[in-house]
Amino acid sequence: MNADQLRHSSHEALLAQHLKAYFGELEPETLALLRQSLQWVEIHGGDTLLTQGEPGHAMYLVVSGRLRAYVLAEDGSQRPVGDIARGKFVGEMSLYTDEPRAATVVAVRDSVLVKLNRPDFQRLLTQSAQISVAMTRQIIAQLKGGKPDQRPGLAKDKVVTMGLLPVTAGIALVSFAARLQTQLSAMGSVCVMTRNEMEWQLLHMGLELTGTFDNEIQRHIAILLDDIEARHDFVLLLADADATPWTQLCCRHCDELLLLADTNEPVALHPMETRFLMNRPALTEVTEILVLLHPAQKQAPRGTAEWLARRPVAGHVHIRPELDRDMARLARIQSRTAVGLVLAGGGARGLAHLGVCRALQEQGIEVDWVGGTSIGAVMACYVASDQPPERVMANARAAFGTNPTGDYNLLPMLSLIKGRRLRNILTHAVQDLMGFDADIEDLWKNFYCVATNFSRASEQCMQHGSLVHALLASTSIPGALPPVIHGTELLCDGGSFNNFPVDVMRSMRGVGKVIGVDLNIRTPVQVNHTEMPGTWQLLRDRMRPRDQRLYQLPSLPSYLMTVTILYSMSRQRSAQALCDLYFNPPLARIGMLQWGHLEATVLLGYEHAVQVLAEKDRLSQ
Repeated sequence: MNADQLRHSSHEALLAQHLKAYFGELEPETLALLRQSLQWVEIHGGDTLLTQGEPGHAMYLVVSGRLRAYVLAEDGSQRPVGDIARGKFVGEMSLYTDEPRAATVVAVRDSVLVKLNRPDFQRLLTQSAQISVAMTRQIIAQLKGGKPDQRPGLAKDKVVTMGLLPVTAGIALVSFAARLQTQLSAMGSVCVMTRNEMEWQLLHMGLELTGTFDNEIQRHIAILLDDIEARHDFVLLLADADATPWTQLCCRHCDELLLLADTNEPVALHPMETRFLMNRPALTEVTEILVLLHPAQKQAPRGTAEWLARRPVAGHVHIRPELDRDMARLARIQSRTAVGLVLAGGGARGLAHLGVCRALQEQGIEVDWVGGTSIGAVMACYVASDQPPERVMANARAAFGTNPTGDYNLLPMLSLIKGRRLRNILTHAVQDLMGFDADIEDLWKNFYCVATNFSRASEQCMQHGSLVHALLASTSIPGALPPVIHGTELLCDGGSFNNFPVDVMRSMRGVGKVIGVDLNIRTPVQVNHTEMPGTWQLLRDRMRPRDQRLYQLPSLPSYLMTVTILYSMSRQRSAQALCDLYFNPPLARIGMLQWGHLEATVLLGYEHAVQVLAEKDRLSQ
């Protein structure tokens, strides 16, 4: 089989896979009708396929390669809104609505597509009910505000070809790739391709790989890589240790480029980064991920911000290559099957998160991403630190053994609580947990927390900067605790906008499944009197034992804490629908300020999680 025949065969095999995945088993006559209507299209990396605002005359299916969609921002720049991987349609909305293209679509790398023109599209809808139903289902999903094939539990933008590029000395690339291959093999077939392997493949085609790649050599390499992609779920391209033509090809031909850095080496840019990756046109960039490698015994990463400041990467991952569970985490992120854990806010009730996390660990459920709001952010920090459970519990007991919100203001000008005690508690907890005053980026597992930007009246997702500062912002309940100054703006508790930020987790890179721990109490608050008591009546009533009080009213701090999350509570049902596994511990007897019940609250979370997981196992069986 010559090169052109190999390429055609590979593309035909890939197209058949994509059509089957999209339409299901088609009748032979229907499949033949569909194939006759499709035209092959090739596009080079950096070329524009669709332009925002232009009329839409055709739709496309990505057979191999990768595209990226951009929309025009208010400042005139092109803002990326998502990637279109192989097996995905692009441009179909305009054929249904007759509206102009909603985005500009550019090839991230050399790509092969099939094109369906408007007349053929309309003819297929009238002649095949099966095709019409499949297409209409996808369009309805988009018109309802979702994205096709973006239901909980499904991968968002599968990455097939990954380039592995060492950007420091000291990288055992072949060994690292073998470890990653082992973990990825649990999700599908994997091919590792080095320059030596490519030379061997070319020799079998009668070609010799020289120091430079002429157009003919590049064409044959592209054909071989297309064939390899057609036969594997994942392809790892191992770049050379220096700036060779093969290294350049690895950087250009991948869906995602992993920059591997040994953190024991200097932070400075590698010559290959400045030669191949910097100063490229804005719309031709392959997504770059910085993979920071650490020794297995390291307590916590340090100085991550310095590594990130030098590189315009889309994200980072901390990995201890000697630990299988770290390599498995990287594999899940890269295969878009990572597990995200979301922890809701709820004052002292948030201690129940520790019990749920203990139950998850006992069941062997690994968590790759962590996020939360308010006390949920603090508990998420424990998970992201990846410290032993006994160390986490000791830290939590030391931090919350006393009331962190007990330093009341005698003259409450801005807040009822001074907030100094909470700041000291969080500062000491982070120092003890991490060993230093860490940034968010220094956590082993990727982390975010949600705060409310008071200055902009908007939700703010915090993923960078001081960890203590972010936790304080996310926990600063309006009226109860003072706001946090962030640059020139004021931040406060994230519960005002998003107390259970599952939707944020759904947008994180690599997350395929989400576990949510909600603290919302569904029981409505009932009162047994018709008039509100006066100040002295309430004071005298509070002096009675709790079970003898006449007025079942919340305290002022508790009232303020609850009011701030009422809007978020109204979104509970939609947030719950985004969870693949949902926990809602029974915490009605635990007040939002009852910090003295740490052990009992943790136990309630643990017992609830054990029960939910047992029920899940029973149903699956």
